[in-house]
Amino acid sequence: MLSVSGLDHLNLNVVNLQESINFYNLLFGFEVKEQGISASGSSYAIIGASDAAYLCLYENLDRPVEGDRSKKYLNHLGFHVSNYGHVKAALDKLNIPIEQEYGYEKSNSIYVLDPSGIEIEISEKFGGDLH
Repeated sequence: MLSVSGLDHLNLNVVNLQESINFYNLLFGFEVKEQGISASGSSYAIIGASDAAYLCLYENLDRPVEGDRSKKYLNHLGFHVSNYGHVKAALDKLNIPIEQEYGYEKSNSIYVLDPSGIEIEISEKFGGDLH
């Protein structure tokens, strides 16, 4: 068995690469670490925050099926933020609508959609405080 020390990165298909880069930069401060053309000919960018989280975004101009989550390759991304008390104000300032708020047993989450319709969960406690 391998011992996992953390989530290294997630690969996502996005509709508009630059719009997605801007979204994650504004919301989480993610910076472009690498950008180019993949072997398959798709534009891509690796973005993130060093030692925290990375996303590898591949531009795919086919928009996913709206409203049918079973047709998407990813259900949602979850990010823990240390300044959860400021999430609503930050989203309001960035004109990012809240899709849903949910209170779990030990944590709270706010859900938003990125420009490609990927659901983002922003959580109060890392791992829902399930330690």
